[in-house]
Amino acid sequence: MSVITSAIFEVQEFTLLSTRAVTNLFKKPRYIQDTLVQMDIIGVGSLLIIILTGFFTGGVLALQSSKSLKAFGAVHLTGQLVSLSLIKELGPVLTALMIAGRVGSGIASELGSMVVTEQIDAMRALGTDPSKKLVTPRMLASTTMTPLLTVVADLLGLVGGWLVSLYSLKLNSSLYWNTALRSLDYNNALEGLIKPVVFGFIVGMVGCYFGLRTSGGTRGVGLSTTQSVVTASILVIVADFFLSKIILELQY
Repeated sequence: MSVITSAIFEVQEFTLLSTRAVTNLFKKPRYIQDTLVQMDIIGVGSLLIIILTGFFTGGVLALQSSKSLKAFGAVHLTGQLVSLSLIKELGPVLTALMIAGRVGSGIASELGSMVVTEQIDAMRALGTDPSKKLVTPRMLASTTMTPLLTVVADLLGLVGGWLVSLYSLKLNSSLYWNTALRSLDYNNALEGLIKPVVFGFIVGMVGCYFGLRTSGGTRGVGLSTTQSVVTASILVIVADFFLSKIILELQY
C-alpha cells in the first residue's frame, strides 16, 4: 500500500508543478531572457546530435527495408516507407529520447545542484518563485524547440534514406522523392508535429521535477539525473502509444 500511496503522491506533485508552470505563462514577470537562453541550450546545443540521429536513422530504414521490399518487387516504395516511418513515429520519438538524454539530464542536475547548495531556498527568501524563474522557462523552451528539432531530424532522415537509395539500392532520385513526398498528407504532418510538443513538455517537466526534489548531496544529484532520463524516456514511449491511438481514432 505504501508503494501505491507513494506513486499517487508523485503523480500529484508532478501534476501540481506542471499546472503551476503553465499558469506562470500568464503572470508577470515572464523571464523572457531566461527562456531564450534555454532555447539556445536546448535547440542549438542539441542540433548536432539530432542531425546525426535523423540522418543515420533514415539511412538504416532505407537499407533494412530494401530486402523486404525486393521480395515483393516494391523497392520503388522505399521513399514512402522512410517518409512515413520517420515523420509519424521515429522522428518524434528518437528526437525526444535524445533530448531526454542530453537536456533532461542537464536540467535535473542543474536544478539538483541548486537545491543541495541551498540556492533555491535563497531565491524563496528573496521573494522569487522558483517555479516561475526556473521551471517555466525550461518547460517553454523544451516544448517549443522539440518540434523544431524533430523537423530537422525528419529532413535529414529523408536525405539519409535518399543517399542510401541512390548509391546502395540504385534507385532513381526523382522516384524516391516523389514517393516520399506524395505519401505525406495533412494528417501525417499534423501527427508528426503534435507528438513532439507533448514529448517536449514531458522531458522539460520531468527534468525540473526530479531536479527540484533532489536530496542527499551530490549523490542525490546523480540519482535525480538518472531518474529523470529513465522516467522521461518511459513516459515518451507510453505517451507515443496513447497519442497514436487517439489520432488514429480521430482520423477514422
